Amino acid sequence: MRRLIGAVTLALCGSVAAAAAAQQQEQRQQADQGQEGPLATFSSQAQLVEVYATVTDDKGELVTGLRRNDFQVSENNQLQNVEQFAFGEFPLTVALGVDRSWSMAGKPLELAKQASKSFLNQLKTGDRSMVVAISSTADVIAPLSADRFNQARAISALDPWSTTALRDAIIASLDRLEREPGRQALVLFSDGNDRYSAATEAEVIARARGSNALIYPITIGKERPSFLPELAVLTGGRTFILKDATELEKTLSTIARELRYQYLLGYAPSDPIQEGTHEWRSIRVTLTGNHPGLRVRARDGYTTD
Repeated sequence: MRRLIGAVTLALCGSVAAAAAAQQQEQRQQADQGQEGPLATFSSQAQLVEVYATVTDDKGELVTGLRRNDFQVSENNQLQNVEQFAFGEFPLTVALGVDRSWSMAGKPLELAKQASKSFLNQLKTGDRSMVVAISSTADVIAPLSADRFNQARAISALDPWSTTALRDAIIASLDRLEREPGRQALVLFSDGNDRYSAATEAEVIARARGSNALIYPITIGKERPSFLPELAVLTGGRTFILKDATELEKTLSTIARELRYQYLLGYAPSDPIQEGTHEWRSIRVTLTGNHPGLRVRARDGYTTD
């Protein structure tokens, strides 16, 4: 969710327009098959809020084919009019955080590097990604680009180093993503608790609330920092806890697939945002009608600025 709501219109229209070509092709294919595809609508209103939503069934599988009238959006418990709607493969900017601390030495790090390269290869051609090595510092070892080859080379060259400053790495990654337009995600994994960060858990939560990024934290092993599930819930992402690094490649593939298929909902707040105000506004996205077993994940609010 954009903190600067005055700029949301451009970001939202850009997101919808970028998805429109792919969506129109999908609709033509559905029409040829006698199916009714989802519709995209556009608005010229000055204040628009964008929400990306993921829908899964009771087995955790992605649900596609829903329409605008299948969704209901509330802001501060007030029902909103969804004016823009799209579904498809929206352009993505993603930061991948790779734990390279000493505790990952040996086979865990080798498996992590293999899984990370596989994840990047599953991104679409137009998606941009960056790789952040997490140790006592957060080092961008591959800058934001669509150059998968050099990103894979940077990952292959990773050696174990130092301890884990996970909270600092999250904030540094969100800071880098902040100025990027459109849909954003932060996918990161670590095998233990943070022992080195200067930032507190409360500071990380506050930073995530002011970010646009969906956050997907993955914990390897039994020790999961308590704030990671909250990060996933408040941003509309998803959290995972794995027994060991052998499960990492499958988990990253699940995330890559989920990021390819999301719903974009746009609305102009019924309570207009006043310039210069700084307040938290909650968002709740639900499904209308009878959809047993389906679950919606979306960002839980935004801060006006």
